[in-house]
Amino acid sequence: MKIANKTVSAERLVRDALEKAKHFADYNIFTFLNEEGAIARAREIDARIKKGEKVGRLAGVPYAMKENFLSPDGETTASAHILQGFTSPITATSIAKLEEEGAIMIGRTNMDAFAHGSSTENSYFGPTLNSHDKTRVAGGSSGGSAVAVALDIVEFATGTDTGGSIRQPASFNGIYGLKPTYGCISRYGVVAMASSTDCIGFFTKTPDDMDLLMSIASGQDSKDLTTLPDYYNNEEKNPNPQKIGIIKDFDNDSVDSEIRNALASKIDLLKTKGHEIIELEMPALKYALAAYYIIVPAEIASNLSRYDGIRYGFRSDDSKDLDTLYNNTRNEGFMPENKRRIMIGNFVLSSGFYDAYFLKAAKARTLIIKEYKNAFKKCDYILTPVAPNPAFKLGEKTGDPVAMYLEDVMSVPLNLAGVPGLTIPAGKTKNGLPIGLQLIGPRRSDKSLIKFSKELM
Repeated sequence: MKIANKTVSAERLVRDALEKAKHFADYNIFTFLNEEGAIARAREIDARIKKGEKVGRLAGVPYAMKENFLSPDGETTASAHILQGFTSPITATSIAKLEEEGAIMIGRTNMDAFAHGSSTENSYFGPTLNSHDKTRVAGGSSGGSAVAVALDIVEFATGTDTGGSIRQPASFNGIYGLKPTYGCISRYGVVAMASSTDCIGFFTKTPDDMDLLMSIASGQDSKDLTTLPDYYNNEEKNPNPQKIGIIKDFDNDSVDSEIRNALASKIDLLKTKGHEIIELEMPALKYALAAYYIIVPAEIASNLSRYDGIRYGFRSDDSKDLDTLYNNTRNEGFMPENKRRIMIGNFVLSSGFYDAYFLKAAKARTLIIKEYKNAFKKCDYILTPVAPNPAFKLGEKTGDPVAMYLEDVMSVPLNLAGVPGLTIPAGKTKNGLPIGLQLIGPRRSDKSLIKFSKELM
């Protein structure tokens, strides 16, 4: 509104954001700064306002874009060596919608390569540092986007969430992060990780900002047949008071004591506001992590098979024949975690193992979906931790993939079930590290979920 009212120019806001991005360069947030393009776009918006022309709801607002969103502005690498040199001829639907409303992309943010990771340590460009403690991880895979918002460089940033990649870094950096209902926002023009669990979402500093972005980005897209009709802008709001479910299975010693205390504090707050607390038993969730790390690598192996050094991106120079070209390009272009997931995926899909692993994981997924449906017959929303621990030290888990995977134990069930989850800031540890909790709703409850999150402020 300040831009539309001419109290501040879009160019000034963009230049300030770019200066902040450079000031915080040591956090390794951005892989590309869109200086020329962003300033030119800002001048265009200022000129339109000066002429009295109508501008969009995000006119002149700087934002950061996760590296796996396709756009002609800069290279789309998904922070992977194998995609270096690739400039997209298309723009992702979600990005097009934001920019139609006047938002200005100032840079692409660092991430785990192809979104494979929980710490942004698997990036070809090196790790992004936590906004509150440079010795700790930013979370992942959308670590760069989370830190860009947490350090107040931009008002919002885009992210993708396949198993917690928005919610966990939002928690680690003390901001809001939403994984919408599967199909709410188009995935067209976003580098695929696992097509049945990938969701497009945002990082913001307030619930109101999240609501605005969702009202713009949601809706059906003919280029993505998994998208749903626009229910977000037509969703009926639930009346207060609400019934809030607490999952007993997540209240144990495997969860950091300060996170458990933060959860207890928010439960007390909800009680004082007249909301009812319901204890839930959801035993099928114990299968979620195992099912996720069978289903998702299987889809990853399929989605990454297209990167061969022939059509686009990086190509190995040390290749005498076609087989050697394929082998060398993929060996040099993929990060170790990419290779690990490709091998797991091909293994569980191989002859003789499909029934033993993938089919059982698919059945477990069905149980998890039913578990959430039954839970939401008893309550309106569910409140849980996002992760069992606050941000951990850089390098602490890189040598132990299983320990890293266990960080996702509370976030992956939502992706398997397709339900929305919103990370809300819930205080800090004694060491000053942010703590986040996630508010979960049934499918298509995204708008009311965001509104209800204000009850926890």
